[in-house]
Amino acid sequence: MEVQNVSGENENVKQKENDSCEEQTDAAAREDVSSAGSKAESGSKAAEETTARYNRLKLFDKVIQKSLNRFIEHASFKVFASMFLPLYKNNVKRMEEIHKLFTDVLQKSIQEDIIQLMQEGKFESKFNELDKLENEAKDNPDPAWRPSGVPEQDFCSFLMPYYQKQKAYMKLELKRIRAENAALAERVEAGRKSIAQTEQRISAAVDEWKATVTEFETLASSLCPAHVFDE
Repeated sequence: MEVQNVSGENENVKQKENDSCEEQTDAAAREDVSSAGSKAESGSKAAEETTARYNRLKLFDKVIQKSLNRFIEHASFKVFASMFLPLYKNNVKRMEEIHKLFTDVLQKSIQEDIIQLMQEGKFESKFNELDKLENEAKDNPDPAWRPSGVPEQDFCSFLMPYYQKQKAYMKLELKRIRAENAALAERVEAGRKSIAQTEQRISAAVDEWKATVTEFETLASSLCPAHVFDE
């Protein structure tokens, strides 16, 4: 008789839990319909992106909530009472209160852990990145890259654009260095010509000075012969 009462009460509790889950599911469905209607009315791209992010986050929350409800269902009053049957026989109402408190604390603790996990994992920013990639894929008419099944070809197709960019960059750098070297060579050549001209001017000045000295010595010897000084 007690087992039948436990089963009946457990069925009632389970029915209440199922009704609660159905109400949450219906509310989520109504929210989905409402958000879909608002998205259809919005014509701007920014509004569509915001709605997409909201729907993605809401879908994630809905899945987590559904999984949490299923997990709580496994901790039903029937299972809980069967584990503490002596206490259940002594006070059924008190056992129901304990079970309700247990499920509430368990659900709250799991939800807090999920929120902390989402914050540490930066789920919202990741969803935003997914939205960004999705929007970029819509604007890009080219098909997305897919592996061909041949690792060598995939590796080459991945590295070839990089090497081509490096090759183009090296060509530009080589052209720039050659231009700098040519400018330096012109400056060196101009410097050499300037040095050669300076050497020529110095040599001409020395020759002119020597000629002047020779002319002066000749003039001096003609004016004052050497035998005059000998006498």
